[in-house]
Amino acid sequence: MSYNNKLTLRAMVAALSLAAVCSAPAMAADKSVAVTAIVEHPALDAVRDGVKDELKEEGFEAGKNLKWEYQSAQGNTGTAAQIARKFVGDKPDAIVAIATPSAQALVAATKSIPVVYSGVTDPVAAQLVKDWKASGTNVTGVSDLLELDKQVDLIKRVVPNAKRVGMVYNPGEANSAVVVKALKELLAKSNMTLVEAAAPRSVDVGSAAKSLIGKVDVIYTNTDNNVVSAYEALVKVGNDAKIPLVASDTDSVKRGAIAALGVNYYDLGRQTGKVVGRILKGEKPGDIPSATSSKLELFVNTAAAQKQGVTLSPELVNSAKTVIKQ
Repeated sequence: MSYNNKLTLRAMVAALSLAAVCSAPAMAADKSVAVTAIVEHPALDAVRDGVKDELKEEGFEAGKNLKWEYQSAQGNTGTAAQIARKFVGDKPDAIVAIATPSAQALVAATKSIPVVYSGVTDPVAAQLVKDWKASGTNVTGVSDLLELDKQVDLIKRVVPNAKRVGMVYNPGEANSAVVVKALKELLAKSNMTLVEAAAPRSVDVGSAAKSLIGKVDVIYTNTDNNVVSAYEALVKVGNDAKIPLVASDTDSVKRGAIAALGVNYYDLGRQTGKVVGRILKGEKPGDIPSATSSKLELFVNTAAAQKQGVTLSPELVNSAKTVIKQ
């Protein structure tokens, strides 16, 4: 073979090799997810852990092919806004916002980076989305909305003769304001009344609960983040004043509520993680409708019932998924 032919052959081989490299499928690029919660308490922590575990199941593992960052606002809405601005500046592939204040801060901060909310009771009232359909925007998520008639039914099963239901809540949290309005109307249909006690900060929970002594037959709490993060203060009042506590957050039963019918927040996190995984794989958040969890679990604490002066029916105890006895 002549020298010129050898050069030509080498050039052809090099060209073919280059073409093969260019046409080979690209390696999957690393992804980044930023996660923020308004405060740390068992329910919101379970959502965060569920998201992380589901993403691993979906093929995105933190420390390997996924950059994972988590920050808590420690109950401060101003801090939530700062975290939102930082995360938007970092430009991750998706941002997960756990609880309403964090979600509102992020939706206000970006109209382009995908935002997936979780643990938000009413995303429409919180102005995260216009309705429950696919938003057509950068926002989607999973709500922990509960059917309030089932909550009222649980209150009646725990305290059958209850007429006055107390509720400690943060008036500044959209989740709670929505529940208070709806609960007031629903209780009226059963000849019951709602007695409100405001707790704008977590440190106000104990004093707000004390203000209900002598005024209520039972205290009901929704998933208000201020209240849940300081639930022990509420339990102390309930135990000392013999006021039964009924919650909508099952973790609160482990901390001293008598009963709760609520979502499993770890499962809610897994459900949220599936949505995030779909976005990381190329789907647009605006094409994914907001969702809720229909899987409710009943938790009962018989020791708390005794401390708060209530005798639970065997039927209620036997129907619980989890019974805490101490």
